[in-house]
Amino acid sequence: MKRFLSVVFCAAVLVGIVGLSGCGQRADEAKPMDEIKAEVEKMDVAKLKSMAMTYKEAIVAKKGDVDKLMAKIKEIPVTEALGDEAKALKGELEAVTSSVKALKDRFDVYYNKLVEKGGDVAGLEIQ
Repeated sequence: MKRFLSVVFCAAVLVGIVGLSGCGQRADEAKPMDEIKAEVEKMDVAKLKSMAMTYKEAIVAKKGDVDKLMAKIKEIPVTEALGDEAKALKGELEAVTSSVKALKDRFDVYYNKLVEKGGDVAGLEIQ
């Protein structure tokens, strides 16, 4: 019983450490811009670059989705361009494009603050 409690305690400590370490950073297209602008004021150059890179990776992934949807739309014959499949694909494309724009707007906040602080922006270019 004592060993079991020790294992449970160690597991709880480990979960707490991982939770506080900030490993869960991710790009959030729904995060309010005001909140992001307030956060960047407190960030150092390394954190700004890390967050900008996180957003860049999310944007690049979404652009891959845009390319796939565009390819599918191009495959649709002209005679079916107004059909349900085409409408659904165009709706998906619009949603993904909107998502990319939201991510890009948030990326720009981190990127611009990084530039302002004189940080290295190498590798943050978005094609």
